[in-house]
Amino acid sequence: MTLALLVGGALGTNSALAQSQKWVAAWAASAHGPYPSGNASAQPVLQFALEAAETGAVDQTFRMIIRPDLWGARARLRFSNAFGTRPVTLADVHVGLQSYAGNVAAGTNQRVLFGGKPNLTIPPGQVIFSDAVNLNFVKNADDALLTGRKLAVSFHVVGNSGPMTWHAKALQTSYLSAPRTGSHSRETSDSNFPFTTTSWFFLDAVEMMAPADAFVVACFGDSITDGTLSTLNGDDRWPDVLAHRLHALYGNRVSVINAGIGGNQIIGPASYAATAPVAGGPSALDRLERDVLSLAGVTHIVWLEGINDLSRGTPAEAVITGMQTLVKRVRARQIKIIGATLTSGVGYNGPAGTADVNERRQTVNQYIRTGGLFDGVADFDAATVDPQTGALRAAFQPNSTIGGAGDKLHPNRAGYQAMGNAIDLKLFASKPGKK
Repeated sequence: MTLALLVGGALGTNSALAQSQKWVAAWAASAHGPYPSGNASAQPVLQFALEAAETGAVDQTFRMIIRPDLWGARARLRFSNAFGTRPVTLADVHVGLQSYAGNVAAGTNQRVLFGGKPNLTIPPGQVIFSDAVNLNFVKNADDALLTGRKLAVSFHVVGNSGPMTWHAKALQTSYLSAPRTGSHSRETSDSNFPFTTTSWFFLDAVEMMAPADAFVVACFGDSITDGTLSTLNGDDRWPDVLAHRLHALYGNRVSVINAGIGGNQIIGPASYAATAPVAGGPSALDRLERDVLSLAGVTHIVWLEGINDLSRGTPAEAVITGMQTLVKRVRARQIKIIGATLTSGVGYNGPAGTADVNERRQTVNQYIRTGGLFDGVADFDAATVDPQTGALRAAFQPNSTIGGAGDKLHPNRAGYQAMGNAIDLKLFASKPGKK
């Protein structure tokens, strides 16, 4: 990773233009464990595309579809083997503009290098950045026609990957070739990508070269940040709603990234091992550095988390102590952190729906609102609760991903809109370290 960072930096220091720009995170997906551990949504049956979790990918090509929240003429990609048990070799890596489905717009598919070489081997537990790559289709990063467009990142997995590091709940359709069919990364057609997935594999961050005054807001949390019950391919999680609002104010000088993981906890599990994975991944305290603080340009965090700790019997006081510990680490990096109140699970068919958890949730929420810990508060509970029942409002319950009544814990598209619109944008106007 050090080599990749040095190469990317060297490319950016040879012109006056580079002095007025910097790398910022434009997209991220927090890796949480080895496939298939985790909480995917609307996942197709993958047994024909990925024959066994132990062998992982077998001489095949992945085409991951991702939506940068900020555009630049140059990008670099971060690949992760954080939860692998053997080195993973990726080759023939390309990035281009998605045209539709798994197809790449003609003339945009660019080769990506690593220390000047066309392939990379990632040791277990490591992440590696690519060299900078020119996105020749980005003539003007402020071009409104780029808004909402997506990148297709293609790479060939050489041999057997072994356990694959992934982000289960992408809520975005990506594409896979069949096992033992070799590399198809250079192809713009998706005809050799017969299988789909609603998860992201190996790729966990994309950075763009952006104006020097650009800033990054990281939305940190669990499944309600990850977007459970939002629209498949709809990009309508609450961080997406917040991004739309911030772009209306700051244009292409702000990036909102999603660092949510379904099932994540603040302080649990006490330890995490890829050989014995937990669906929610490492605790927020354990993953903070890799998933947020290590990303370029982060100046603000909006943090919504704690319901999974409470559902596992954790006392409210322990959750609050975990919050205090994490906030202290964030403040040491001169990053502002906004605390979000926990939304209701009343009526949910599980521990989060019990009266005991709801009572502890309200204790935590009272502390978030009045404890003075955070630089600001996003009152998601007030924005989504039905005051008559104490549950999510009825209109926020039906499942936007696959239809049906919903689960009374995760908001739908309408609920996420209410949450994203409840955040006071003035909280992002001041510099980090100042309230």
